Amino acid sequence: MATAERTSGTLEPIGYTRSPLGRVGVGLRWIALFIAVVLFLLPFYLILRNALSTEADITAADWTLFPKDLQWGNIGELFNNTEVPIARALYNSAVVGILGTAGQLLLASMAGYGLARIPYRHADKVFYAIVATLMIPGAVTFIPSFIVVSSLGWVSTLRGLIIPTLFSGFAAFLFRQYFLNFPKELEEAARVDGAGYFGVFWRIVVPNSLPFFAAIAAITFIGNWNSFLWPLVIGQDSSSWTIQVAMSTFITAQTVNIHELFMAVAVSILPLVLIFAFLQRYLIQGVTQSGIKD
Repeated sequence: MATAERTSGTLEPIGYTRSPLGRVGVGLRWIALFIAVVLFLLPFYLILRNALSTEADITAADWTLFPKDLQWGNIGELFNNTEVPIARALYNSAVVGILGTAGQLLLASMAGYGLARIPYRHADKVFYAIVATLMIPGAVTFIPSFIVVSSLGWVSTLRGLIIPTLFSGFAAFLFRQYFLNFPKELEEAARVDGAGYFGVFWRIVVPNSLPFFAAIAAITFIGNWNSFLWPLVIGQDSSSWTIQVAMSTFITAQTVNIHELFMAVAVSILPLVLIFAFLQRYLIQGVTQSGIKD
C-alpha cells in the first residue's frame, strides 16, 4: 500500500500530482467559498457601518466603506432615549428568552421521553396528535390565545409573554426522536438499581444528553429572542416591550430614526452571535442526533 502524506488537509499518496482540471476545481471551490463568506458577512458589515454613522452619512449619495468620524456616541444616544427604553427591552427579551427556553426544555424533554420510553396504550395517538399541531398555522390559534391571556389579566406582563409559549410540539418531536436512539443499556442498569422512569430520566438520560439539550436550547432561545408578533400584541405598555418591539418604534409614519435603529439592531444581535459562536457545534450535532429513526 502506498504511503500517504497530508497535503492541503487531505491524505494523498506520495508523488501524487493534482491534474490541471483538479486544480481548477479546487480553485473554483475556494472562490465559491469566498463569495459565500462575503455574502454572509455583508449584512453584519452594513449594520455596523450604519450604526456608527450619522443620518447624513447613511443617506449620502457617495458611499464610503466607513465614515471618516465613527459616531461612538450613538451608543449613549440609544440608551438615553427616553421614548424607547432599550435597556428595559433587552432585559425583557433576556427574561423571556431564558425562562421560555428553560420551560420548553423541561416540558418538551419530559414529553419526548414519555413518548419514547414509557409504554402505554395511546402513546402513538398522543404522538400523532402532537405532530398534527405542527400543521396548524399560528394565525389560527393566535386570537384564542390572546383571549385567554387577556381574560387572565396577563396583557403587558412577562407572564403573558412567556407562559403561552412554554410548550413546543416541534421540540417534543425532536426529543422523542433523540430518546428513541438513546442507549437502553444505561437505563436498564439504573432500573436494576431500583430507579423508576423519573429517576432514570433525571439521573441517567439528562446528564448524558447535554449536547442535544444545548442544541435545542440554542435554537429555542434564538426563536424566543427574535419573536415579534406575539410580544407586539401582548406588550402594549413600553415597560413590557421586548427588543424586537422596541426596535420597531424607530420606524413610524412620521419619522425614521435610521442610525439609532441600526445601533439597536447591532446591540440586539450581539447575544445571538455569542450564543451561535459557542454552541454552533451543538447545533450541528443536535440536527444529526435528532435521528428520524423509529
